[in-house]
Amino acid sequence: MKRRPLPVAAALAATAALLLTACGSGDDKSSGNDKIAGADQGSKTPKESASPSGAPAGDKPDGVDVSLPTDMNLVFDWDKPKDKNEAAAMDDAANFLRAIYRGVDKRTTKDAAVTTYATGDGLHYANTQIDAWIDGGWTATGTLRHYDATTRSATNGKSVEVAFCADAGKFYGKEIKTKKVLKTKPSLEDFDYFKIVMVKFPTGTDLWQASKVFVETKAAKCQ
Repeated sequence: MKRRPLPVAAALAATAALLLTACGSGDDKSSGNDKIAGADQGSKTPKESASPSGAPAGDKPDGVDVSLPTDMNLVFDWDKPKDKNEAAAMDDAANFLRAIYRGVDKRTTKDAAVTTYATGDGLHYANTQIDAWIDGGWTATGTLRHYDATTRSATNGKSVEVAFCADAGKFYGKEIKTKKVLKTKPSLEDFDYFKIVMVKFPTGTDLWQASKVFVETKAAKCQ
């Protein structure tokens, strides 16, 4: 995990680049077969509907506001797969991450974006991340880049595993009270490898929800 000056180390190490392995292990131990971990995880109805806001239409996929502050930049440098379901699952995996940082910015786990794009263990993961930022008195600033994405569908067509790298080398915590940006030196701790199991929302729409999150920290393969 990224090293931070005390006293921020304890909390920011668990938040700055989604480094908590709340729903997985510290090392990705999934096997190389075609069975997706957590593929049987069901999807739940979002608990809140989208609330009106001034965000551009492009910031409201599925009618839910996932807009972020201008200094909180999440970049998804990947190509969409040809398969329609996998493309939709990949889009909503990105929205899941946006929802987490929207919750960080809004200081709440109850934002409509969080409850729309997460379910089950995925929702627990999102809430854990957001709460850690809130408890520490931080928000985020900078650019968090996601890249080298792959997708893999379950045989039942109801879940898709979205795997990708994340580089938090230019993404930092910021103290809300003082506005101080907590910068760190570049290191292997900036790189993480994610596997998110997305499940199709059972309404015939294109909505997919994150049901499980697995994170490999200090991922040398992402450098």
